[in-house]
Amino acid sequence: MLEWAPDIPPAWDVVNLKMLAKIFAGGTPDRKNADYWSDGTVPWLNSGSVNDWAISKPSELIAREALANGATRWAPKGSVLVALAGQGKTKGMAARLEINSTLNQSLAAIVPGISLDYRFLQYWLASNYLNIRGLAGGDLRDGLNLQHIGSIQVPRPPVEEQRAIADYLDHETAQIDAFIAKNEELIALLTERRSAVTAQAVTRGIDGSGALKDSGCEWLGRIPEDWEAVRVKFVARSLPGYAFASGDFVDDHAATRLLRGINVGVGTVSWAETVGVTDPPADVENRYRLDEGDLVLGMDRPVISGGLRLAPIAHGDAGALLVQRVLRLRGTRVRNDYLEYSLAWGGFAMYIEPDFTGVSVPHMSEQQVGKFTIALPDTPTQRRIVTHIREQHASIDAALETARQSIELMRERRAALISAAVTGKIDVGPPT
Repeated sequence: MLEWAPDIPPAWDVVNLKMLAKIFAGGTPDRKNADYWSDGTVPWLNSGSVNDWAISKPSELIAREALANGATRWAPKGSVLVALAGQGKTKGMAARLEINSTLNQSLAAIVPGISLDYRFLQYWLASNYLNIRGLAGGDLRDGLNLQHIGSIQVPRPPVEEQRAIADYLDHETAQIDAFIAKNEELIALLTERRSAVTAQAVTRGIDGSGALKDSGCEWLGRIPEDWEAVRVKFVARSLPGYAFASGDFVDDHAATRLLRGINVGVGTVSWAETVGVTDPPADVENRYRLDEGDLVLGMDRPVISGGLRLAPIAHGDAGALLVQRVLRLRGTRVRNDYLEYSLAWGGFAMYIEPDFTGVSVPHMSEQQVGKFTIALPDTPTQRRIVTHIREQHASIDAALETARQSIELMRERRAALISAAVTGKIDVGPPT
């Protein structure tokens, strides 16, 4: 009986993968030997290559001398590669190899024999991704090994039927993948549109039809002539967080929550990882208490792929205490919500990224934030702009959510289709 799919057709065999294929890992040439990595002609793959469903190009090229010294080995086209290690999603992923290539030691190459179609095998392995990861045990740090891969049970219909199933799935999944790709393109366009709405409103106004003047700032360009170009430090008060001792942190719902950099996302605060302190000193609590409407800015890695790690404090977040490496901003001459949009639209990232300090963890200072220049209209205009941005964002966000849900549904359909086909639930028949 097949453990991962006990109700396959009775005519199908069940065989351990090690009986149907050659299984081996590769190696990594010595990185200290520059001759191995310069002017190379031999394709070589790292474990990240399995993020491509079908591998058609190498991660790097190595010299033939590296291959000759036994640091790696060839896997032929028509193999299936499985990632053996990785704390993220990589471990357990399977990809089909469409070129001859060498590979590193974190990849298992599976070279099927004549009774196993490599595309059918990949679909079977992909449909059991979580099961494969589980072979290494419950600790995400534990890697897979070649014995784990060899022990995987594989359903084996006649090879002609395997090919028919693979042909069917190649056709059907290609259509699903095309649909997903179009929705991902739509998401990218909508995300760009969302940023453009913000940028237009906080640098040119809602309609951008008035007379303009030079702001004197590269990231602002020309602004409405009745607006000011003013540095943040002149319109808002800033406060870096308090250096609580990590030894005082407690995991207690009754404790006072601490807002750390890890809690600050793009536009939102997350309490997925929460620590607190008990009985903080009164002066510390009074000074570093967060109020609803405050802005918090993560000062380490402030710019990430989704934007700026800047968020408003919502009603449910109020009362938390500010921790070092997070900056609190409170507007004096500027509305906090207008200041949020003035920092988040992209100009701040252009301003700050060239001046990041730190190599492994890029970070910025309170002084750098204070020197950033924003375009500042009068308070009634700020209010109208904030309302306009929120209305536009609401419409765009609804479209984004629809596109994301469509992608999720199609991914679920793709997974269900593959599982059904490789376990004999869909009769695709032999090729005619």
